[in-house]
Amino acid sequence: MPVYEYIAYDRRGKNKKGIIDADSAVAARQKLRGSEIFPIELKETSVKRKEAPSGRISGLSLRRIRSRELSAMTRQLSTLLGAGISLVASLEALIIQVTNPHLKKVLAQIKESVNEGNSLAASLSQHSRLFSQVYINMVRAGEASGSLDLVLERLADFSEHQDALRGRFMAAMIYPVIMTLMGIFALTILVTFVVPKFVHVFHEMEKALPLPTIIVIGASNFITSFWWLILGTLIIAVIGISRFKKTPKGQRLWDQTKLQTPLFGPINIKMAMARFGRTLGSLLQSGVPVLSALQIVHNIVNNILIADDIDKAVEEIQAGKALAVPLSKSHWVPPLVVQMITVGEQSGDLEKMLNKIADVYEREVESQITAMTSLLEPVMILVMAVMVGFIAISILLPILEMSQIVR
Repeated sequence: MPVYEYIAYDRRGKNKKGIIDADSAVAARQKLRGSEIFPIELKETSVKRKEAPSGRISGLSLRRIRSRELSAMTRQLSTLLGAGISLVASLEALIIQVTNPHLKKVLAQIKESVNEGNSLAASLSQHSRLFSQVYINMVRAGEASGSLDLVLERLADFSEHQDALRGRFMAAMIYPVIMTLMGIFALTILVTFVVPKFVHVFHEMEKALPLPTIIVIGASNFITSFWWLILGTLIIAVIGISRFKKTPKGQRLWDQTKLQTPLFGPINIKMAMARFGRTLGSLLQSGVPVLSALQIVHNIVNNILIADDIDKAVEEIQAGKALAVPLSKSHWVPPLVVQMITVGEQSGDLEKMLNKIADVYEREVESQITAMTSLLEPVMILVMAVMVGFIAISILLPILEMSQIVR
């Protein structure tokens, strides 16, 4: 459905600007007049991406809406509602302020849905590819409890926490990735371009070559002759693994590997626990029932094995048990988490304990990633030095032997 920007006068004669979606310019003018807004200028927005059949913004456009833009929009909406401005007026103000045309279009559709009498949660659920189940359910709980502005503030805090953790992880991994790529590039240049220049010299020597030289020459010949086979094998392996991961068996095996890998397993568990604590704590603080909250958390822990343990916890809670009891039987939930949840349930302050769990594990993940990258740097430099040194020695050995013969 097209979206139009308008400049109009309201019934008091005040100038208004905004955005509205309608089937045509005529329908947009009629819709505005029905709201006692009289347009003097109307033009279609520049958002011309392909739309989904329902008229909702397509997946291509959704990828252009960044999480930090959603966080900023959520915080602004919380501030406007907290100042006593109505929901529709707050959405209109956001539409004017937002610079991303795709997010502007989504907000216009949400505002029209709210104008038609739908709740904000129901309007957000029409854009489920952009707004997560956590977001929608927290908004629904905020509307039911009459504290929507507070819930939106928690949502903004939650999103910013997640973005910050993701950003720290990505920043910590940039240097090792760059070093690895540069090392692979340097070794490829050495083996494919430098070593072959010495091969014909070594053949003219008509002398048995040292083992390191034979190994390097063999590797160089194989790479230069069968580079297409190596590249094709890598591509087929990547495609095959990615497709296998999409199957139920492959996804389970991949998730189990992520949790059991010696170096990265503990980090993945702590990241899952941080996500579990932050999400569940935010949902419970917003008034979402514990069973509904756990079902939402099930979908965002990003690990089938931990999600299965959450499902078992839901079943045992329905049977009348406390949350800590089924979690204590899990192989993946650390004892510290179980103990803190037990204390939270006994003291009646479970939400606070869950947020503390998230704080603890977020800090541990950050420190472990920092330590791991600090360790990786010298290890990678040492590995690169050994490999380059091996190639250099393999080239120099025949030359040194030849110089000794000349003497």
